[in-house]
Amino acid sequence: MRRLFPSPLSPADLDDREWGPAELADLYAYPADLPAGTAWLRANMVSSLDGAAHHEGRSQPLSSAADMRIFGTLRGLADAVVVGAETVRQEGYRPARAREVFAARRAALGQGPAPVIAVVSAGLDLDFSLPLFTAPLVPTIVLTGADAPAERVAAARAAGAEVLVVAGEGPGVDVARVPGLLAGRGLTRLLTEGGPRLLGQFAAAGVLDEMCLSLAPVVATGTAPRIMAGPPLAVPERFALGSVLEDGGFLFTRYSRV
Repeated sequence: MRRLFPSPLSPADLDDREWGPAELADLYAYPADLPAGTAWLRANMVSSLDGAAHHEGRSQPLSSAADMRIFGTLRGLADAVVVGAETVRQEGYRPARAREVFAARRAALGQGPAPVIAVVSAGLDLDFSLPLFTAPLVPTIVLTGADAPAERVAAARAAGAEVLVVAGEGPGVDVARVPGLLAGRGLTRLLTEGGPRLLGQFAAAGVLDEMCLSLAPVVATGTAPRIMAGPPLAVPERFALGSVLEDGGFLFTRYSRV
């Protein structure tokens, strides 16, 4: 892995070597000066060269060992991982696990042993018998609207999930409220892993602070969506490049909202 940006670069930056967990954690550290009660929402997604967000429904075919190290680092830094219901179904989501390599860093920041998984779902069409709900290290949160089916809310709670039904007055979820809602529970370092629809909604709502995009050196064609699929912005929002790493032709970029 080599660091290509920011400049100036040292000879060591251009050495092709494996970065350790501490180096990656320092590079991807959350802002330390967030105003009280506010959250920083970071997204992590992978895309093929032709813009596919997945191949045949899974992101794994677009990934690499270095991509998974960064994936693990971003999870190791987060208070909560926010994910859409469709991604939970497609990717077979499991509870976040404690990573010993980040234990001291998390303890120093007052974080729990692993990030909370927060699932955004309007209809709660989820399999509540999965370990994500029945056996997480920290209780899974389900974010839904006030009109969510009562029997599905009861099923989620019976499985052990914490259901928050204040993320919208109607049948849907007002995603603009999600960062503030989680920040009010002390979860301010947020990571979303999509899917494309949820990420597009976050972007359209103006609450996406940072985009970590892995660009895979492959083409997929097919009908896979882009990494964001949602309502168009009236004016495209500008992000500033923060860092670029390269490994085996993969580019790992980080952008922050201007």
